[in-house]
Amino acid sequence: MTRFFWHCLTMIVAIYLAMLSGAAQASAPLPPVLTAADLRPHTDLSGPWNWSIDPYRVGVSGFHGGAPGPGSRRYDDVDVETHLIANPRALFEYDMDRAPSAILPSSWLNHSPLLRHYQGLMWYQRMVEADPRAGTRTFLRFGAVNYAAAVYVNGALVGRHEGGFTPFAFDVTEHLRSGANRITVGVDSTARDDSVPPPVTDWENYGGITRAVSLITVPETYIDDAWVRLGNDGRIKASLRLAGSHAAGQRLSVRIAALGLTMGGVSDADGVWQGSVAPPRALRRWSPGAPTLYDVEVTAGADSLRDRIGFRTIAVRGSQILLNGQPIFLRGISLHEEELGANPSRIITPQSARALLSLVKHDLHGNFVRLAHYPHGEAMTRMADEMGLIVWSEIPVYWLVAWDNPGTLNAARRMLAENILRDRNRASIVLWSVGNETPVSDARNAFLRTLIADVRSLDDSRLVTAALLNRREERGGRVTMVIDDPLVDDLDVMAVNSYNGWYSDDALAALPDFDWLSASGKPLILSEFGADALAGFHDAGADPRKFSEEYQADYYRQTLAMADRIPFLAGMSPWILKDFRSPRRQHPLFQGGWNRKGLVSETGQRKQAFGILAEHYARRAAH
Repeated sequence: MTRFFWHCLTMIVAIYLAMLSGAAQASAPLPPVLTAADLRPHTDLSGPWNWSIDPYRVGVSGFHGGAPGPGSRRYDDVDVETHLIANPRALFEYDMDRAPSAILPSSWLNHSPLLRHYQGLMWYQRMVEADPRAGTRTFLRFGAVNYAAAVYVNGALVGRHEGGFTPFAFDVTEHLRSGANRITVGVDSTARDDSVPPPVTDWENYGGITRAVSLITVPETYIDDAWVRLGNDGRIKASLRLAGSHAAGQRLSVRIAALGLTMGGVSDADGVWQGSVAPPRALRRWSPGAPTLYDVEVTAGADSLRDRIGFRTIAVRGSQILLNGQPIFLRGISLHEEELGANPSRIITPQSARALLSLVKHDLHGNFVRLAHYPHGEAMTRMADEMGLIVWSEIPVYWLVAWDNPGTLNAARRMLAENILRDRNRASIVLWSVGNETPVSDARNAFLRTLIADVRSLDDSRLVTAALLNRREERGGRVTMVIDDPLVDDLDVMAVNSYNGWYSDDALAALPDFDWLSASGKPLILSEFGADALAGFHDAGADPRKFSEEYQADYYRQTLAMADRIPFLAGMSPWILKDFRSPRRQHPLFQGGWNRKGLVSETGQRKQAFGILAEHYARRAAH
């Protein structure tokens, strides 16, 4: 691999890039990668944070557009009450130290009933004890903030980030003091026409600090990136990058004690080292049936980190997907990042991740989960590693993003890179997806092809896909679903979302006779199909109505019969495991702000269709 490869890993693209119009656009550097950050020693900042809404953004600008005054700057390093006692004439229209508090991480939807549909700017603040030490660097790391974040330490802006589902970290070494430190985060959940995703979606926009916040202290020269995997050539490969003033010429090593394997060398002038070895005979490859993970220790100078890594290969042969060289059919389901419960707040802990994935693995007899429509948290992907579930991971390039906007493309590229850099060591992830249900146009094609090229530069060990649309034709008196999206040529695996019988008036009994046609010769995943049902609503008539459990169950019977006739089908991830919040769904009896296509309700009540899919997957698993 070349130095340019490493450049791509740590900077999304610091050279000029050809944009949709043919013009060039420079991209800002990524924050530090801090690979395996969730397993590094850290100070966990979960717990109570004070919050204050700012619907008119007075903490950002004054009445006439200028800088905000001292009475509005929620990020200032000041105890308002103490200041007012000392200066009774001062005017403050906030007091973060005495504002309401909430337990983070979570979304503000559940901080107060008054915030259920609040979208806009929210300020969070807490005091943090620190003890800075010479020869070290301290990073403030966020698992995710939805959507845009401005981060302040002791009144100083330390960085901004856009994107609601990927991690970022800022070096706060020079801003910390011994003792108490004031950390303030301005969180803006507002989606714009040029954001990713745009304002109109089919899921809840959970504003807030929705994943873990931590302080991570490392040596002044530290391991920023460590990628250890089984290459397509069957060799164990390691790619490391150090950051810091002594990154060059450092001796480093990768050790897998359970295999008796150690590899290492000396970093080059850019702090980079890469190597490969033949795998020991004792190596057990990761698979859904045997999700073997190894403790991997990486050391360089004064720094060390560990990770839990599985080793496997993934490839395509004709219309088959090959895991470890053997054909595998992906028996899956789609999943939003919402925990089970009547009032979710996007709090995905290892326990809540296990509860969701156990429904897939053990009860549906699945081996695959599509984590839609954005990167899910590390708790979910690590749990998939541990439990043995193959993962599709995607970024929220959803429906109608601003295809012609260079800034939108730059935001999407940054999100994609942050997602890949965080999760390249997760054996469970085999598919990177660059989009969902994006109508064909020249601008869209160029946009997505740029993302596909980025995936291939950042990770040559996985497959690339996208959830596409298809055309419907009548051929010889038969309904034919034609997959001819021009993007198919650029993908490893085709995927299509299809809702015949739900968003169409087709008789369900007609679905098994639908034909599917593709000239690509590539494998197909039915990435979505589904029908709404309100758990407990029944219609026992011969022609049950939509939204009944009976209609949803028959929809699954007939759609699965149709799927069985697709000769190039390699997997499916029906929509969806669990009912999820969606403000666009407002039928007062059946929806009430929930998309009801789940096979279980939001609280886990199983619908009839759950058993239909479980039986189908059990039969497939037996063959």
